[in-house]
Amino acid sequence: MKESVIKEIAAIVGPKHVLTAPEDRWTYAYDATEEAHAPEAVVFPGSAAEISRILELAIEHRFPVTPRGAGTGRSGGAVPIAGGVVLVLTRLNRILEISRLDLVAVVEPGVIVGALKRAVAEQGLYYPPDPSSADFCTIGGNVAECAGGAVAVQYGVTRDYVLGLEVVLPTGEIIEAGTRTMKGVVGYDLTRLFLGSEGTLGVITRIVLRLVAKPQARQTLAAGFATLPAAAQAVTDILTSGLAPTALEFLDQVTLECVREMLPFKVPPQTAALLLLAVDGHPRDVEVRAAALARFCRDRQARPVLRAKTPAEAEQLWQARQVMSPALKKVKPHKVSEDVAVPLGAIPVLIDGLQEISRRRGLMIPCYGHAGDGNIHVNVLYDRKVPAERQAVGSTIEDIFALVRQLHGTLSGEHGVGLTKAPYLGLELSAAAIALQRRIKQAFDPHNIMNPGKIFPGTGPEKK
Repeated sequence: MKESVIKEIAAIVGPKHVLTAPEDRWTYAYDATEEAHAPEAVVFPGSAAEISRILELAIEHRFPVTPRGAGTGRSGGAVPIAGGVVLVLTRLNRILEISRLDLVAVVEPGVIVGALKRAVAEQGLYYPPDPSSADFCTIGGNVAECAGGAVAVQYGVTRDYVLGLEVVLPTGEIIEAGTRTMKGVVGYDLTRLFLGSEGTLGVITRIVLRLVAKPQARQTLAAGFATLPAAAQAVTDILTSGLAPTALEFLDQVTLECVREMLPFKVPPQTAALLLLAVDGHPRDVEVRAAALARFCRDRQARPVLRAKTPAEAEQLWQARQVMSPALKKVKPHKVSEDVAVPLGAIPVLIDGLQEISRRRGLMIPCYGHAGDGNIHVNVLYDRKVPAERQAVGSTIEDIFALVRQLHGTLSGEHGVGLTKAPYLGLELSAAAIALQRRIKQAFDPHNIMNPGKIFPGTGPEKK
C-alpha cells in the first residue's frame, strides 16, 4: 500500500487508530490457527460511515480488507492472507438496546459475547449461544462464523438468534437486512446470507438479536463410561429418549485426563469417556428430568453418575469444558483442531472410525464436543520435531474428512471454512454449488477486496 493511501485512512479514523509498525502488524497477523500473514496496516474504525469510506478507498486503490473481531477463530478467517488492511471492529463495542418488551438486543459487532449474556441476564432474559470462547470472543465474529456452543442441542446456534443486520457492502453502500420482528419474508433473506459469510460479503456493523426468557433453573450431571462405544451409544439413546437435555457434551479419556484436576469431584481413572449433561426449565421439571437422565445413564452402565450439588460445582464442570482445547497441549505441543458434524445416529460409527485412523496413522486423535447435535471437535496431536508425526498430519486430516463425508456429515459444524478447510471444499460441495457461491461473492464484491482467499482459494483483489 502506498503511504498516501494510509494517510487517507488515518484522516478518516484518526491517526491513533491506524497501526503500521511491524510489531503492531504482526500482532494482528493470526487467529487461533497456526496460520499467519502480516497486513500492511491495522485500522480501528469507529462507525459504519468510516468503514464505508475505507471500503470506497479499497475499491479505488484495490487493496484487500480483512474484518476482524477478537481473533479467536479456528479456521484462519481473520488471517490477512492477501495483506492490505485488517479492519479491527473492537471500537464498535456498544450494547445499544435491550428490550424486554420486544425480546431483542441491538448490539455492535465488537461486543464481547460473555458481556452481552451477562447484561441480558440482568434484565431477566437469556441469549443462549455459548461458544467456549464467550468471555473474549465478539458477537460480530460469532455472526460471521455462525458460532454454536454447548446448549445448541436445545436452543440452536447463532443464526437462530439474528433477526437483522446493518452491513457495509464492499461498494461502500450501507444496507439493513432482516427485521426486528420474529417473522419477516419480504425479499430475499440477506440476513442468513451474511451469517457464516466470514467477512467475504461485507462488514457487519450492527446486529439485532432475538432473546428468550431466562431459564428458572438448571442442573448439571456427569456420567462416566468404561468404553468409548458405550458412551457414543448412550448419546444416541439419550437423544431419542424424550428426556430433552439442554446440553450433551462428550469427552474422551485423553481430554478427560487433561482437565481432571479442574473437575469438582473425582472420576475413576479407568473412565474411558465422560458425558456432561444439563437440563434447563422450571425447577420441578428440571429436578424430574435430571433424575431421569441419571437413571437412564446408570441403566447403560455409566459409572459414576454424578450431579453437581451447587452452582459452583456446575460452573467448575463447564469451565473445564471451556479449556479443553488448550489443555490438550499438555499431551503434544502441536495440534490441528477440526469441528466435524455428523448425523446423530452416526456418532458411534464416527468415534469408532477415528480410533481406527489413529491406529493406522500413528497419531493421537482425542475428541470432545457437542455430541448432542453431532458436532465433534476432533484434534490431531503431533510434535513438529518428530518428522514422522509432522508428515502424517495431512493424510490424517484427509482420512477424517473422508470418513465424515461417508457418514453424510459436514466438514465444519461451527468454525467455518476460512483458510484451513478451503482446499477441501470440493469434498462437500458440488462444482455447480461452488460456482454459484463464487457468483454470489462476485455480485457483492466485484473487485474481490473483502477477505480474499477465504472459503474459495484464490489471490488478492482484482487489479485496476
